[in-house]
Amino acid sequence: MPYPYVLLSAAVSLDGYLDDTGPERLLLSSPADFDRVDAVRASVDAILIGAGTIRADNPRLLVNSAERRAARTEEGRPEYPLKVTVTASGDLDPAANFWHTGGEKVVYTTDRGAERASRLVGASADVVPLGPGLDWRALLAHLHDVRGVERLMVEGGGQVHTQLLQQGLADELQLVLAPLFVGDPAAPRLFGPGAYQGGRLRLTETRRIEDVVLMRYEPTAPGTGSVPTAADRRWLRTACELAALCPPSRTAFSVGAVVVAADGTELARGHSREGDDPVVHAEEAALAKLDPADPRLPGATVYSSLEPCARRASRPAPCAELILRAGVRRVVTAWREPDTFVAAADGTGVLVGGGAQVVVLPELEGLAKAPNTHLTG
Repeated sequence: MPYPYVLLSAAVSLDGYLDDTGPERLLLSSPADFDRVDAVRASVDAILIGAGTIRADNPRLLVNSAERRAARTEEGRPEYPLKVTVTASGDLDPAANFWHTGGEKVVYTTDRGAERASRLVGASADVVPLGPGLDWRALLAHLHDVRGVERLMVEGGGQVHTQLLQQGLADELQLVLAPLFVGDPAAPRLFGPGAYQGGRLRLTETRRIEDVVLMRYEPTAPGTGSVPTAADRRWLRTACELAALCPPSRTAFSVGAVVVAADGTELARGHSREGDDPVVHAEEAALAKLDPADPRLPGATVYSSLEPCARRASRPAPCAELILRAGVRRVVTAWREPDTFVAAADGTGVLVGGGAQVVVLPELEGLAKAPNTHLTG
């Protein structure tokens, strides 16, 4: 199910505390960084904060630059991004700035909280019940499918950031580190206790902004079951992009593949017809670069832009069999193999029959098909 790209944004002190530290709020960011945040807000389709942050900080969540708002309208977008909040109880302050500034607003809540939220802010916002509990996947799917949100900026608070990271739903973390110590044991921390997805985040950028430092991270560790994570989508996108490197062929698909360990380490990658082998398949090329005895393989995930093949004429072992022989028991793919070359191809059936988990992300099917349009029409 397609979700928006989820970007978590926060500023913290050197001892790890958020900037909503009491009645006289301590602002951790610099003026130049506030302008950067304004630019990020202008770039997204929606901004989300928890109801607790509305109560604590009373934010407006606006794009402050008139030039950036004008650019949005010239692009055919609303002047302000959609403003989103989440509340289980429906306990919302109708006098808060959130409801009286900017453009459209939406409240996601529980069935129990919907009646109260509608009574308090129903005239100012669309109230969407998600069921008996707050279901983040249902929330993101609704934002994408009903509201057309492709990029979502999440500005807090800590509980919201914690839940999105723990469920593997955050595509990116933008963290600003301020040169201050708070020291107040009651001050809120950025993240709460609990089980987080394993592996190290990948640092994609560091930037000095006056006296603060911006660090951008993205998750790398694959999911562990049938429910995809943001890291799964990123690795599969990489596999789809590798397919564009394939020498074109009229008799075989262009496919890319990446093998990733459970901790998010990339083990190998490959693409169809790689090097001097005109018939090598993507998964075969990637696995051939690894020691078959590598202890990380049983916990690894293979990402392949096209469903691994179940039958082939060019080699004795199809890719689905090679994956099983390597000990890999999780495969993520974007596109089920059509009947173009092999009738009733079912690599998924071979993999599942061998004890592997297969996850299909159809939202990336178009990217996987792009290098193969000469074959599929």
